[in-house]
Amino acid sequence: MTDVLVCVKRVPDVGSEVTLTPDAQGVDARHIGFTTSAHEACAVELAVRIAGDTGGTATVLTVGDADAVEQLRTALGVGCTAATLVEADAAALGPADVAREIAAVVRAHEGEGRRHDLVLLGNDAADSGDFQVGIRLAYLLERPVVNGVKTVSVDGDTVTAVGDGPDGVETFRVPLPAVVTVLEGGVEPRYPTITGRMKAKKTPIETREPAGAPAGAGRVRLTLPPAQPSTVEILGRGPEAAPAVVDLLESLGVTR
Repeated sequence: MTDVLVCVKRVPDVGSEVTLTPDAQGVDARHIGFTTSAHEACAVELAVRIAGDTGGTATVLTVGDADAVEQLRTALGVGCTAATLVEADAAALGPADVAREIAAVVRAHEGEGRRHDLVLLGNDAADSGDFQVGIRLAYLLERPVVNGVKTVSVDGDTVTAVGDGPDGVETFRVPLPAVVTVLEGGVEPRYPTITGRMKAKKTPIETREPAGAPAGAGRVRLTLPPAQPSTVEILGRGPEAAPAVVDLLESLGVTR
C-alpha cells in the first residue's frame, strides 16, 4: 500500500501569447483563467494510478490563496481522496519557501498517522519556471529524489521512474519513501466525470497556515524569448498561380 502526496500549483491558463506583469515577476493573468500545468496533471494521474494499484491513497496539496481550491477540487474529481491547502500568497514565495511548506505538511500528517510514502511534483512551475522545489523538498525530508521522468510505478518498497536521457531511455529505482518530479507526455491525464465532480464538491479541504515567513524568490525578472520570425510567400492570385504551385510541388518532391 503506497500513500501518495501530489503537489500542484494554480497557474495562468495562457494561450499562444504570454504577457508578463509590469514588474516582470510573473505572468499577467488579469484577463485569462487558471489551471494546473501539464506536468502536474500527469503527476496527478500517476498518483491516482499508483494509489489504485497498491491499495493506497492519493492526497493533493497546493500552496496558494483560497482560489487555488479550484485546482484541488479538479484533482479530487479525477481520483484523489483528500486535499490540503496551505493558504499563502504564492507570488511572495520562492522555491525554498514552497519546499519548506510541503515538508511541514508531510511531517504534520506523519504526526497525525497519515504517512506519505511518495511525493510527486511537476518538474517545474509553469508560470515562473522554478524547478528547485522537488530537490529542496527531498533534502528537507532526507529522501532520495528523481527529477524529470515520464512514468512512475511502485513495486513493494521500490519506486521505478522512467524518463528520457541524453543517450536514450533511463530507468531509476529508488527505495521508498521518495520524491519524484514528473514531465508531461508519459501518461494521458483523465478528465473528471460527473460523479467525480459531485464527489469533489463534497470533499472537505484541509486548510493550514504557513509554517514560516516567506524568504521570497530572489528573482530579478522574467524574460520572454524573442518571437520566432515567420515569412509568407504569395505564389500568385487566381489561375495564374497554378504554374508556381506546380513548381513548388516539384521542388518538394511531389510527383504526379
